[in-house]
Amino acid sequence: MPFTALIVDDEPLAREGLRLLLSEDPEFPVIHEAMNGREAVDAIRSTRPDLVLLDVQMPEMDGFGVVREVGAEQMPMVVFVTAHVQYAIQAFESNAIDYLLKPVTAARFTKTLERVKLRLSVTPAVETSRRIFSMLDAIASPRRYAKRLAVRSAGKTVFVDVEDIHWMEAAENYVQLHTAREGPLLHVAMNTLEKSLDPELFLRVHRSVIVNIRRIRELQPISHGEYAITLHNGVRLQSGRMYHAKLKALADNSF
Repeated sequence: MPFTALIVDDEPLAREGLRLLLSEDPEFPVIHEAMNGREAVDAIRSTRPDLVLLDVQMPEMDGFGVVREVGAEQMPMVVFVTAHVQYAIQAFESNAIDYLLKPVTAARFTKTLERVKLRLSVTPAVETSRRIFSMLDAIASPRRYAKRLAVRSAGKTVFVDVEDIHWMEAAENYVQLHTAREGPLLHVAMNTLEKSLDPELFLRVHRSVIVNIRRIRELQPISHGEYAITLHNGVRLQSGRMYHAKLKALADNSF
């Protein structure tokens, strides 16, 4: 079944790169382009594409502004394109919206396009609208994350600023906080603590380890999709296999 697509990006080279990747798929014989948000709104309304590859950061009207202007209920299938790793994971993965991280690789693009074509074939338009509404709600009402942790020990409470934490590891029913000085044990489950932390600042790299992204000095891929992680203080950690995709995205888009 042939589909039509619209590529939206204010950078000509970015549009050209996406066009080259998309033109390799014979199911997308018609590809339109727009160089800014306003052009994108007009093109969506006039051409009614099946798919929009939509850059998030654009001057004057960004990708989210395009969705709001057109209306989520009128939007085609959307794949957001962004260079910001943690923001993409938080805002899009949780709401089942596809995204591509810059620089876009051919392998990642192919996987995304396969999912898109499957959704175009089986997903009702109302479901697409629901997902977009959900994504916009998450952006409009961002979660509040912990700025410091209250640790109770020996009859007193010690406060630890989360930015001072280098990394943390599970210790049975506790979590050991590692700071410049050896931090205290926090009586909380690892999964519960992870949900309270800002994903722009912290990344879970192992079922037992969460790392402050700003404290990472070096990532080195090792066997079976794992990474050796070196922090600025010299501490070396190892990631788990199931966290390979997030660490690879961090390594590819560390800016």
